[in-house]
Amino acid sequence: MMLGTIHSLQKKKVIKIKSSVTNLFKRITFCFFILFVLQVNTVSAQVESEIFLEGASVTDIAREYNYLWVATYGQGVYRYSIEDQKWSNFSTKTGSIDTDLFYTIAVNKDYVWAGGTEGLYIFNKKTQKWSKRKFAQGGQYGNWIRALKYDAVHNVLWIGRFRNVTRLDVKRRRYVDIDRTRGKDQKSNDIKTISFDGDSLVWLGSESGVHVLELNKNYNDKSAWRYITNKDRGFMEEGETVSISSILFEGNNIWFGTDEFTSSKDPGFNVGGIYIYDRKLNWQKITQIDGLADNGIYALGRTGNYIWAGVYSFESKDNIERGRGLFLINRNTMEVTKVDLDELKVASSSFQSFLFDGENMWVGSGAGLLKISISNPLAKWQSKGRSSQG
Repeated sequence: MMLGTIHSLQKKKVIKIKSSVTNLFKRITFCFFILFVLQVNTVSAQVESEIFLEGASVTDIAREYNYLWVATYGQGVYRYSIEDQKWSNFSTKTGSIDTDLFYTIAVNKDYVWAGGTEGLYIFNKKTQKWSKRKFAQGGQYGNWIRALKYDAVHNVLWIGRFRNVTRLDVKRRRYVDIDRTRGKDQKSNDIKTISFDGDSLVWLGSESGVHVLELNKNYNDKSAWRYITNKDRGFMEEGETVSISSILFEGNNIWFGTDEFTSSKDPGFNVGGIYIYDRKLNWQKITQIDGLADNGIYALGRTGNYIWAGVYSFESKDNIERGRGLFLINRNTMEVTKVDLDELKVASSSFQSFLFDGENMWVGSGAGLLKISISNPLAKWQSKGRSSQG
């Protein structure tokens, strides 16, 4: 009897343990099922995006507290009140300005500056009037303004022109033209893009390299400047020359978007692509081989671990640039993802400017201004992008 009782108790104990294990397995399975459902829902969630100024070619975007200022090529300048969700337009149509063709825009608490082919346009917020500044130096192209960047620390506006870079002391209203021609290379003085590296350096991208100025030194001091080209290991020594379209800083790296400009007679002139420089000696490159549609880069932007790139092809037969879409690059893995434009519902494949406001990425396209919420994971684009690379 005693032995039978012991066997019975052991059997019950084994059954109880098996039951506990089974219940634990069920709970674990259920948890994994929930995680799977959540993952599926995340992947299939709709990308949250909204389009404004539909049909407008948006070339640049600037943020001023509760306002966005938007430069367009064809419809003048727009101001958007984020709080009121209202738009204002400054154009020939409204009679407030004498041109509608703008490439770039910058803003501070007192002024808005917009650059086009006819000079620098200045909006005085106090008087609510526009004025125009023409430049004597630089010949007929000296008034083609392609880049503007406001330095709030030093209260200076940097003006990138087709000929020369101009430094505006905003408080004193003093303009100083700086000729950055290197030797006989005129393209070294054709400024296309300007970016600040903290508050100590300003980088000026030209059509044949990038100028770097130490802001704690006088701009007339030759030792304050250096110039990086595709010579002496720079830009992997590729192409006959390198034309800088965009500059972006992240951590210890600098990302350069470059122009593609080739022809049958000169297939290696501007080879294009995205270059990553570690500020020392090392360079990496992302091109069509890595998943971009082609090698022309309009602009670069960043949200967290992702670099955004507007890509184009240069068609030498017709001598035109053709937009080829929007791409995301994981800056840790360098994986390239093609964004599904059907998700954005935008009638353009040209993406020319980016501005991240902390919650949304604002993207200037050839057919409107996109507002893309990045609060949701980018899994959907990634899952589709992997199968459509190249």
